[in-house]
Amino acid sequence: MLPILFGLLGLMLLASVPIYIALAGPSLVAIVLKDIPPLVFAQRLFGGIDKFSLMAIPFFILAANIMGKGGMSRRIIALSNILVGRFYGGTAAGSVLACMLFGALSGSAPATVVAIGGITYPMLLENSYGKKFSMGIVTSAACIAILIPPSITMIVYAATTGTSVGSLFMAGIGPGLLLGAIFIAYAVWYARKNNIRSTFQVAPGQVWIALKDSSWAIGVPVIIIGGIYSGVFTPTESATVAAVYAMLVGLFIYKELSWKELYEVCVSSALTTAQIMFLVAAASVLSWILTVNQTQLLLQQLIQPFISTPWAVLVIMNIMLIIAGMFMDAVPFVLLLAPLFVPIANSINLDLVLLGIIMTFNGAIGMFSPPFGLNIFVGMATFKEPFGKIARAVVPFLVLSLVALIIVTYVPEISLWIPSIVYGK
Repeated sequence: MLPILFGLLGLMLLASVPIYIALAGPSLVAIVLKDIPPLVFAQRLFGGIDKFSLMAIPFFILAANIMGKGGMSRRIIALSNILVGRFYGGTAAGSVLACMLFGALSGSAPATVVAIGGITYPMLLENSYGKKFSMGIVTSAACIAILIPPSITMIVYAATTGTSVGSLFMAGIGPGLLLGAIFIAYAVWYARKNNIRSTFQVAPGQVWIALKDSSWAIGVPVIIIGGIYSGVFTPTESATVAAVYAMLVGLFIYKELSWKELYEVCVSSALTTAQIMFLVAAASVLSWILTVNQTQLLLQQLIQPFISTPWAVLVIMNIMLIIAGMFMDAVPFVLLLAPLFVPIANSINLDLVLLGIIMTFNGAIGMFSPPFGLNIFVGMATFKEPFGKIARAVVPFLVLSLVALIIVTYVPEISLWIPSIVYGK
């Protein structure tokens, strides 16, 4: 049964079949072959999305889309450039910082490529960074949006494993900052090596003006992280508050969002939510089929010889996740692999929050990993360049990301320190 299941899945992915069909189709075939009533397929589809924690997804998507239309992303970029743009590698470092800040607003890597890349890419070219470096840093740094809360991938992992969304959000801050710092350090080194000096000038008082102008935009991550940290509201409630806040700021404070645009944003957000929910539902069925066929036992048998050496188990898990991330987005591979990895994590006493961060980190790397990294395809439309050029441009950043992944995997305090303070565990 498993060879048929994975064979159909592989063929559909190679044939560029929509991924929710590629996940649901083999599951339906397996259900029919095992003489399970087809009604179970529908029940499992619905059961996959009938989870309270998933309610945060549509509101975070809505908040992100409103921010893009309401002028918040432009102000975030302006603030980033004013803070670091005048230093060596400042324009590139500002692009990374803008990706981190916008990621804290949106939680979407592809949206970050569009929102930040469309503005910073011409600036990087103007400052003589070259097409290859400019495309690479924006395409890769956008993945930090998945790590820094809010993160749809973390919400899906929490819904799949029963882990606390709040703990995952808090745990993502450290790895997100680490990856951003590594990218910024590389940008500064690259600028010094190639003697790229910034032409950006900051007038007296301009920093204060930029902070004041962007303060309403910065209020979104403050609401999300501060609200969860203080216990004022849950992650799901924070998503709702963030969406309403972004709408009020766009309509009445920045006044760059019209009522017509708000309607269009709501429709677009609903469509995006539907796509994600279809994906979650389809992956949930396939995950159930794998569980019924005791795939987790086969996986445990494969890893059993290494159980006494947890570091080796983590290496195997990361290799599997890196390969999975090359062929599918973070959400489906988390849905598929999280139920299989949880028993293994328990057997080596790996904290499930740390497992969630490791899986999310791999998902972030997968966003710009050839051959199916979504950020690369979004970058093709944003930068007007072919796939091959962007794929080659991200290679140095893939190497840096793998170094960061190793650090996060084997230094758990980077992820677990903040949750231990917030939740006392």
